[in-house]
Amino acid sequence: MATPFQFTKQFASHLGGIRNPMVVTWPNRIKDHGALRSQFHHVIDIAPTLYEAAGVPFPRIIDGVAQRPLDGVSFLYSFTDPAAPSPHTTQYFEIAGTRGLFHDGWMASTYHNKIPWQPGPSQPFDQDRWELYNLNEDFSQAVDLAAAEPDKLREMKELFLVEAARNQVFPLDDRGPARVVGARPTIVGDRTSFGFRAGSIRMPEDIVRATFNRSYSITADTEIPAKGAEGVVVAAGGYFAGFSLYVQQGKPKFTYNYFGSKYTTLEGKQTLAPGKTVLRYEFAYDGGGLGKGGMARLYANDALVAEGRIEATVPLGFTADETLDVGIDTGTPAADTYEGAFPFTGKIGTVTFNLK
Repeated sequence: MATPFQFTKQFASHLGGIRNPMVVTWPNRIKDHGALRSQFHHVIDIAPTLYEAAGVPFPRIIDGVAQRPLDGVSFLYSFTDPAAPSPHTTQYFEIAGTRGLFHDGWMASTYHNKIPWQPGPSQPFDQDRWELYNLNEDFSQAVDLAAAEPDKLREMKELFLVEAARNQVFPLDDRGPARVVGARPTIVGDRTSFGFRAGSIRMPEDIVRATFNRSYSITADTEIPAKGAEGVVVAAGGYFAGFSLYVQQGKPKFTYNYFGSKYTTLEGKQTLAPGKTVLRYEFAYDGGGLGKGGMARLYANDALVAEGRIEATVPLGFTADETLDVGIDTGTPAADTYEGAFPFTGKIGTVTFNLK
């Protein structure tokens, strides 16, 4: 948890949302094993540190393309000099309108008077109340000095504007979930149909998010060998949420995983016969908002083999780090009926998604 710091995840304003421990091991270079370092640094300092540790310069041109200057500074010095001052003296923070600025041991903070994950409007940004803390004397932001140090707070707020403008933070956006629903470019773009072949694995989950909050179908051209087939035809997401179209004990199945708390599985009753087989999953969305349910149907060669309701669907994203895979389920399994990657033992021609 964030104790003893104020606030938590998604609050870029206070240390509870931005301060993290980091563990570094380098036996040939760091001799005081288990020792602590207290210099201020930021995640942008990791890359410069690795470049210096490796003894190579940051490439200014790659394949003829000029690179943007590398942000951050190296903290390699701290491995051998625990008392050395940090060269990283200024850092802005911002997430969904919550803002903070670190400068020379001081911290200015405003959480925009709104919990980031709560829907609904918030007050104008210029009405936010800023707090001020001297981290040199008050490491956990316990004493707000805004009223006692108005000139210092004004200086910090003005410096935030400078740093935010330099790093393309503006315009500030506090819309929360609306920022991710249809607000950014996707790999799918405006396509209503897209397909993949066997061997397409570890593809970004962003692709399958085009099916969220709407009706869609998945059609897979497969070939079942004489001895039958087993395994995943196509899967997305993983243990925490996702779906999988697969064959198990010779029967077609589809599992929808709602946040790891409820698995809905459609299962065909008949074993698939050898030969070319078209598996199709259709989902008819109820509509009426995000994350609603709908009717799910599973077909084999146009014959309905199973159907049932999915009462609720994941509205924004299955996971942060799982993927879309054809012919296998990499990462954690999206269904609760099999373990491991569960590769498909038949042949797969194409797997096509159609958005309705």
